[in-house]
Amino acid sequence: MKIFNTFFEVKFLIIIPAHNEESNIRSTLHSLQHQSYKEIKIVIVNDGSTDQTPDIIQQFTKQDSCFETINLEKSVHQPGSKVVSAFKKGLATQRLEEFDIICKFDADVIFPSDYLETIANAFTNNPKYGLIGGLLYVENNGEWIYEGNSNKKHVRGPVKAYRKECFIQIGGLRETLGWDNIDSILLENLGWKEVVLPELQVKLIKIKGADYTIRPAEYYGKYFYFLGLSRSLAYIASAKEAVKSKSISFFLNIVRSYENCRLEKLQLKVTKDEQKVINHQRWKMLRNKWLKM
Repeated sequence: MKIFNTFFEVKFLIIIPAHNEESNIRSTLHSLQHQSYKEIKIVIVNDGSTDQTPDIIQQFTKQDSCFETINLEKSVHQPGSKVVSAFKKGLATQRLEEFDIICKFDADVIFPSDYLETIANAFTNNPKYGLIGGLLYVENNGEWIYEGNSNKKHVRGPVKAYRKECFIQIGGLRETLGWDNIDSILLENLGWKEVVLPELQVKLIKIKGADYTIRPAEYYGKYFYFLGLSRSLAYIASAKEAVKSKSISFFLNIVRSYENCRLEKLQLKVTKDEQKVINHQRWKMLRNKWLKM
C-alpha cells in the first residue's frame, strides 16, 4: 500500500464537468485557485455550453497553468449518465500515473481554502481511505445550513475525492443513475473506506426555490433498477419513499417505473457479480438499520 508524503508526493487530478454554469463556475474555480494545497491539476470539461461558461473558463486557463479545458459538443441528457460521460472524457485526456487522488467535482460548489490540504492529509494518514469528501451546505435566509439530502456518512456526487488505487479497483465511475452509490458499495466490498469529514463545509450554490430532494416516481423506479436492486429490495425502497411522501400512488408509480425497466431489459452498467455485492450490502443495511437485527 502506497503511503503518501503529503507535501511532496500527493497530486490531485480534479475533473469538473460543466454545462451552462455561468452563474456558478467562477466561484467554484476561484475557490480551487485559492486552495492552501497547490499540487493540483484542474480539467474543466465544457459540455456544449451555450452561455458565458467557456469565456469564464478561459479567463482562468489564461492566468493559471493549473487549469485546463476540454470542449465537447453538447451530450444528450440522460439522468445520472451525462455528467459521468463528461467526466470520463476529461479523464481520458490525462495520464493517471502522474496523479494520486482523482476528484470529480461539480461546477456549482464553493470549497473552503483548506479543503484539498485536509483531504490530502486524511489520505496520507489513513491508507485504507478510498473515498473522502465534505458536507454540502445551502443558503437559507442568509445563513448556510446543512443540506440534509443524504446521510452524513455518504460522500455526495459534487465533492468526490478518490485514492487512485481505489478508483481503478472499482472500475471508475459508471454512466448510470445511482453511480454515486454504486462506487461507495463497491469500494467498501473491496476493503476500502468511504469517509466524510464534517469539518469540511462545502457551499452548494442552488437555484433559489429549487428542492433537489423531491424526485418524481419515474426517477426512483429507474434509479432502483439501474442500481441493480432485486425486485424485493426495489419494492422495499419504493415503500420507504412512499412513506416520506405519504402517498400509496407514489409507491405504485415507482414500482411501475421499475417494472417497465425490467420489461424492456434495459442494460445495466454493473456486472452480475457487482449486482450481488450491491444487493448483499442493501440487505445488510436493511437488517442493521431498519429492522434493528
